[in-house]
Amino acid sequence: MPENLKVQVGAQPINWCNDDFRDLGASISLDQCLSEMRQAGYAGTELGHRFPQSGAEVRALLERYGLRLASGWHSTYLASRPYAEEEKSFDAHMARLQAAGSRVIIVAECTHAIHSEGSKPLRFASGQELLDASAWTRVYEGLDRLSERAAAAGMKVAYHPHMGTVIQDARDVAQLMERTKVLSLLLDTGHLAFAGSDPLAVLRAHGPRVAHVHLKNIRPAVVEEVRSKRWSFEAAVRAGAFTVPGDGGIDYRPIFEHLSKLGYSGWWIVEAEQDPAKANPLEYALRGRHYIRELAGV
Repeated sequence: MPENLKVQVGAQPINWCNDDFRDLGASISLDQCLSEMRQAGYAGTELGHRFPQSGAEVRALLERYGLRLASGWHSTYLASRPYAEEEKSFDAHMARLQAAGSRVIIVAECTHAIHSEGSKPLRFASGQELLDASAWTRVYEGLDRLSERAAAAGMKVAYHPHMGTVIQDARDVAQLMERTKVLSLLLDTGHLAFAGSDPLAVLRAHGPRVAHVHLKNIRPAVVEEVRSKRWSFEAAVRAGAFTVPGDGGIDYRPIFEHLSKLGYSGWWIVEAEQDPAKANPLEYALRGRHYIRELAGV
């Protein structure tokens, strides 16, 4: 890889302890999670439900393990709640991340989100019809306003396309990027591939706005079963739809090459929502880290 690839590689705690389905990894301590991240060769992580609420405490905790905080998820409800409420909630999250040493804020619009509801089947279509025109305007304008607030604090807002939300595939992302100017993009390879989109094509279309990367892989046969049987996101996770780079259907070489051409500078986060009772988190963390090191040299 060319030398202009300035990347730090981290791991998501959801690989050990799931945030949406908390019985997955319930017996795994935060100490085990962070210790194994470091053992596997990762430089940082993102927030999970077991972390302290104080940003300063998060920073101190991670420093004990030789890790840094890359970012943390924040759900927005710009389509369904007053902007003033959303701004207040966002500001509190931003302050926590900033105190913890992070410079990237992950957001996803969660009005009508179903990814945490095990009884609702996933849809494999653009989410444009889920909100009316005025609601979409509130989402796009609100995201840019929040991004401006973050920029004033020296931070970036990276939007996370996510299965089970109103923005999940390439068409949704294209509309989002067209209707916003300040907002950055989180390239989540697994969610885009799950939605039926090509993550490389999304990267080529919107690469300069990518501020954060989730390296999440899929098992195509499981995803096809999810589609054909109309399973929920929870059922997909439990069935093993996701895995790490180096194990699954996504070819990462051209993705890494294009990020290098862009001169990408930031975090790559290995993320694989799996049942740790079926997929040993340390083994998969090592596998993903080795693959990235071998393929990208970072």
